[in-house]
Amino acid sequence: MVKTRPGLLSASLEKTMKPKIKIFQDLGFSANDIAEIISNDPYCLYRSADNRFIPTLSVLKSLLGSSAEVAKVLKISGWYLKLDLKKTLVANIEFLKSCGVDMEQIIKQIYNFPRFLLHSPTDMKKFVKKVDEMGTCRSSRLFIHAVRVVSSMTDENWELKLKHFSELGFSKDDILKMFKKSPPAFAVSRRKLKEVKEVLLATGSDLGFPEDDILEMFKKSPPVFAVLQRKLKKVKEVLLATGKYDLSCIVKDPASLLCSIEKKIKPRMLVLGILDTRNFVKKLPSLAAITRMPECKFLEKFVHPYLNEVGEAYMANSALNSKSIIYLKEMGFK
Repeated sequence: MVKTRPGLLSASLEKTMKPKIKIFQDLGFSANDIAEIISNDPYCLYRSADNRFIPTLSVLKSLLGSSAEVAKVLKISGWYLKLDLKKTLVANIEFLKSCGVDMEQIIKQIYNFPRFLLHSPTDMKKFVKKVDEMGTCRSSRLFIHAVRVVSSMTDENWELKLKHFSELGFSKDDILKMFKKSPPAFAVSRRKLKEVKEVLLATGSDLGFPEDDILEMFKKSPPVFAVLQRKLKKVKEVLLATGKYDLSCIVKDPASLLCSIEKKIKPRMLVLGILDTRNFVKKLPSLAAITRMPECKFLEKFVHPYLNEVGEAYMANSALNSKSIIYLKEMGFK
């Protein structure tokens, strides 16, 4: 800390340090929290107690609910103690709320991308305008992610990113559709995008996917580029083993690759396979329906009515959460 701010050695203990530390203590911050916050940003001790410290901590506590949560955020980023939060954070929150974004999503941004909500309100309105022009619906849960991605780049870098997608073989319509489906994919570096595309093309070719299908998968779900080769291969094996699903299912719904194989895909396929061989189901659901169906809904539709046939197999092979276990026991499974 002294290396980055040697001036602290000559700072007044009574006027500069003790008053700020006392504010933290009065709010219930632990000694470890205080030490970590100050170590991360020693210069915070020089900021005004009345004009910066107290107003900032008050705003954060009103938003986050407790001093423990405020401490957590300040340990992530010291930027909150540098700016007037009423003119930045609070103003941006009110604006995003007026755009239809709920507080739960906004609060997550404070933890995950702390500097996003500290842009000037003027800039935030520009980011939203650009996202609107890209066609992302304000009612979409992805809207705030789209705004955040746009905010992370200068206009010049944004144009370079769009140009790079075009150079990878995607049309303007493809790019707009991908942005609507997965804004975070646009935060990936140009070099990584190119490398991952080459790897996925090689991997997909090895697994029997034509290049057109691979590009179509990426258009539908850009995050699939992050799926490891071994996982792609494993999902393929699980699907083909059923005799009811093939590679076209993955092409139609590549987002299914993002689900856990062991916790979701395999146990659900096991249950459906048993029900199919015993003629309990007339038609198997699509891969998209299988992977997107909430746990309790899957239990209600495919496990509970056939507890004697599939209950034990499902319990043994899936990572059930406590609610699901309680649900099964209430339904009579022991």
